[in-house]
Amino acid sequence: MNDTSKYIQRLLEGKGISIGNRHITLFDDFVNESLNIDAVKQIFLNQEQIMYNWELKTKIQDIKEYNFKIPNGTVGKQYSASLDFKVQELSNIIYTEITHFSLDGLNYDNETETISGLPKLSGDFKIELKFRVKGEKENSELHTKLIPIIINPDPKSLWKNIPSDDKDPYWKTDNLSDFQPLGHKSIVVSSKRGRSHANVGSFRDDDFSFKFYENSGWSIVSVADGAGAAKYSRKGSQISCRSILNFFDNFLNENNAQIIDQLLLENFSIIDEISKDGNSPVNSLSDDDLANENDHQGADISDASNLENATTKESSSSRLSKYIYGMMANAAQFVHNQLSEFALENDMILKDLHSTLIFSLFKKYDFGYVILSFGVGDCPIGVINTDETDFKLMNWLDVGEYGGGTRFITMPEIFSSEKFYTRISLKVFEDFSFLFLMTDGIYDPKFVVEANLEKLECWKDFIKDLKGENDEKTKVEFDKSNFEIADQLSNWMDFWSSGNHDDRTLAIIF
Repeated sequence: MNDTSKYIQRLLEGKGISIGNRHITLFDDFVNESLNIDAVKQIFLNQEQIMYNWELKTKIQDIKEYNFKIPNGTVGKQYSASLDFKVQELSNIIYTEITHFSLDGLNYDNETETISGLPKLSGDFKIELKFRVKGEKENSELHTKLIPIIINPDPKSLWKNIPSDDKDPYWKTDNLSDFQPLGHKSIVVSSKRGRSHANVGSFRDDDFSFKFYENSGWSIVSVADGAGAAKYSRKGSQISCRSILNFFDNFLNENNAQIIDQLLLENFSIIDEISKDGNSPVNSLSDDDLANENDHQGADISDASNLENATTKESSSSRLSKYIYGMMANAAQFVHNQLSEFALENDMILKDLHSTLIFSLFKKYDFGYVILSFGVGDCPIGVINTDETDFKLMNWLDVGEYGGGTRFITMPEIFSSEKFYTRISLKVFEDFSFLFLMTDGIYDPKFVVEANLEKLECWKDFIKDLKGENDEKTKVEFDKSNFEIADQLSNWMDFWSSGNHDDRTLAIIF
């Protein structure tokens, strides 16, 4: 029995018609008639067409329902994404095109099937994909699939910039930059209110100060970071930086300057060796010396006669240690006392003025540069030599296991700590290319962890960053004749670093 006979027999039986013995010959003649054979063939062809049509429909629907996973873009950030039509789920696609692609800043390449460019607008968009599947004729109508693509806004644009209240009694400008000669060097410094503060209209807690003492040849630079949780930390940092200048305005008189010069000239070779092996001249102080100088009032060396009256048996290096370290200790103590007096006079508690403090003094001698530093808190001081082959971290930070947490110049206990004199450093450099003082608003995003402050490569990368090797392509041109340098540094400090939106202060001596 052929296919035609089988089909007609099943058809008749399905309709309740049976073929009796007397109709067998008639049935055989019937199914062999050309008219009926052609009719059954057509039915088979129609069935195949229906199945074919169904397969096409399912292919098309599967593609329309396929979830394209295109990565999100961000306004202002270079974007590239491939529409991969060769994956298993899309293997039936034989032709694609994207027309009228109108995402501002983005383009589509049909040949490479790639979306690329620099998005300019944020939002949820749809890409209109035209396609044809296997089995369809070349001139058949194209099908449409909408592919979603999300362009996120530039995170920077989400931050508000609300001015701080200039009627506040402790108000200070939100952003401040300066560029000045500083002895044989120049200084460029910028202090900027962080995005987290600008977003709510609060104040810049950082501060800085600097000065060149022409009569003595010494220069001083200070940077302070007011504690975010302290009510009047903005004032605390300001008092700290101003008080340092006030102290040395009085201390660096002719007599004291001469004594410092004398002791440094007598001991520069020793200091140089100490600098090279990483030791500190404070080690020349005996335990009794440290105990005597670790008084809350600091070592009293404000009068040069105190040094002149020292025993003649005392070595010059010991006198240098006592004098320099006593001077730096007195300066720090003076700041603390000024803060205490201000708190008392204004009916506030001292911790309301919590602030870190770092400061450096430097002077050029025939034998090289002498750099003195002091630090309390989590703000680093770094010095880079002239060919950028070596560096010195001038202070340790009050972070991590060693520091035990951030400390502030407002804390009396730092002066009685056995580690107090390790906060002071004395180094000699033949010359230097950069002396950096920065708050954690710079240190955290650029060095990430404290350990990186000990790595030369990280400091070299930091300098490269300043010179333009960064995502924003902003650079600072370190030239004493570049009168735009303050603005350049200010612009550079607007760099974006996710999660790092604190105040930023950076002082660079070069």
